[in-house]
Amino acid sequence: MQVTLEAVTGVFGLLIGSFVGVVVDRVPRKESIVSPPSHCVACEAPIRPYDNIPVISYVALRGRCRACHTRIPPRDALLELGTGILFVLLAWRLGSAWALPAYCVFAATAVAISAIDIEHMRIPSAVVYATAALGAPLLVLASAGTHDWSALESAAIGGAGAFATFFALFYAVPKGIGFGDVRFAGLCGGFLGWLGYREVVAGFLISFVVAGVPAALLLAMHKVKRQTKIPFGPFLAAGTVIAVLFGAPIIHAWSNL
Repeated sequence: MQVTLEAVTGVFGLLIGSFVGVVVDRVPRKESIVSPPSHCVACEAPIRPYDNIPVISYVALRGRCRACHTRIPPRDALLELGTGILFVLLAWRLGSAWALPAYCVFAATAVAISAIDIEHMRIPSAVVYATAALGAPLLVLASAGTHDWSALESAAIGGAGAFATFFALFYAVPKGIGFGDVRFAGLCGGFLGWLGYREVVAGFLISFVVAGVPAALLLAMHKVKRQTKIPFGPFLAAGTVIAVLFGAPIIHAWSNL
């Protein structure tokens, strides 16, 4: 049953990853994610269903449009593959299948926000709000299925605490982070809080460590300056996902130090 769950979740993740590619491509340009249907950006030829199979179609077409043979950037295939892998890991690690849909929604958002922030240096509020609107009822469903209503309280406190902390950072260091990071931090805190307060602490500590190490290396190598802006959204996403997947063993290791 576990292997079947992981396989089905992985396939579903690849399909959702295809939608993530649409979000990453269209939301920053304020275009509809529904219309027009998927098409080649070079020749505008519609992408046929058999050419829209996640990852497989990209490999089969050798990364080129069937109609005009323009090279297709590998980004979309990587988004599909990355989302699929995250879904499998969530199905493998989460102790409750009830919580799986909510955290799959967050994982897809984490991939989308990371890609958008890297490319455009901003986190669209529409993506954060849509995830909150979809994720909150799923977390309620997860609490009902597990009979753990206290998890909703810790989720609310975790989200509010993370939002307040980053809101203070936003005003204390105006050029340090953007307000998109503040919104996204609140979302991350909510999903981490449902798992427990220790996961909230672990997730944000990991985020800052993951962000700090490469930043320090780039400074030491004179690749960037102190004034250089680095998108923090991907690090928030990475820290949260790592804490969701491996928070328990990480916390256990820290407690034994």
